[in-house]
Amino acid sequence: MEITQKYLDELTYKIIGCAIEVHKHLGPGLLESVYEKCFIHELCLRGLHYQSQQKVLINYKDIRLDDELRYDVLVENLVVVELKSMDGILPIHEAVVLTYMKMLSKPKGIIINFNCINIFKEGQKTLVNELYAALPKG
Repeated sequence: MEITQKYLDELTYKIIGCAIEVHKHLGPGLLESVYEKCFIHELCLRGLHYQSQQKVLINYKDIRLDDELRYDVLVENLVVVELKSMDGILPIHEAVVLTYMKMLSKPKGIIINFNCINIFKEGQKTLVNELYAALPKG
């Protein structure tokens, strides 16, 4: 299958749908770890492949750092998903996701904050980079 912007946008829609389903059942105010387990379960129910809490290796000049830097969820080996349960999405969260996208060579990232009233309107932010821009529109 050819990876296109359209494919990634449709995948993003499915991922956000998973978050909305979890939020619909649990509501706001719980720990991030609870949302992560339920979100992963929802991904599985929808047949989406994922990896979670994997280390992000840092290559700096001639050294490779294997620190405890971990992403929350990587869906279909294409979309980095950072899960939050806090008062809002901050610029630092965007910076972290953009850095993960760069280090992992992934074209798209999504920040999902479960501590909100409406995931679609205020609880998610989608980020793209030059890898996404270089993909065919599809």
